Amino acid sequence: VQLQASGGGLVQAGGSLRLSCVASGSISDINAMGWYRQAPGKERELVARITSGSSTNYADSVKGRFSISRDIVKDTLYLQMNNLKPEDTAVYYCNAAIRQSIRDRTPYLYWGQGTLVTVSS
Repeated sequence: VQLQASGGGLVQAGGSLRLSCVASGSISDINAMGWYRQAPGKERELVARITSGSSTNYADSVKGRFSISRDIVKDTLYLQMNNLKPEDTAVYYCNAAIRQSIRDRTPYLYWGQGTLVTVSS
């Protein structure tokens, strides 16, 4: 199983970006998926998370600006980021709790490689 994140880049403050994360490989089902970020010198933090039932939760710092969604058919996770701020600058990572077989009791947590988002002031 692999998670491939994309969509990062350089954007001015107030701009928008849309991140994508595609899961591929031997997948039986995907439970929760999420986006995390890590800024230079800081710990990795949760940005947004979405369950298999499409319940969502967000970090307070991004509420009202970011929106997480998923396409179950395409095994793809999205993060729409609007009104970006310089403090949003970070490497963004996706993760997903995936069962490769219906015989697996618990899902395994996979991580993508990260995509860099840089917001200039």
